[in-house]
Amino acid sequence: QAVVLAAADPAQPYGAALPWPAVLGDTKHRPARKAGALAVLVDGVPALYVERGGRSLLSFTEDRATLHAAATALSAAVRDGWLGRLQVQKADGERALTSGLAEVLREVGFRATPAGLRLRA
Repeated sequence: QAVVLAAADPAQPYGAALPWPAVLGDTKHRPARKAGALAVLVDGVPALYVERGGRSLLSFTEDRATLHAAATALSAAVRDGWLGRLQVQKADGERALTSGLAEVLREVGFRATPAGLRLRA
């Protein structure tokens, strides 16, 4: 089961009661309980972190099924109008179009643009 929560939501324990898991990739970005950021939990464990504005994604696992579940939940949040749209430019410190997450994001409806991967409601 995957759920999208605001990173600062009291129901989201990471960064408050529990430490964030290590992120994948070579990036200086780190998850935090910031306004506007999102955490996507799969079975209660962080799978994706969406930085404020949605330009950058961080992942916590390489498990494809987990990433697909998280990306599907994120896609549903956009399509249901909760997020409006996402324009991901970086994923795990790489250009979104060539990142390890690109294929998973495309599978759930993100489309390639010159700036990255975009999903609209």
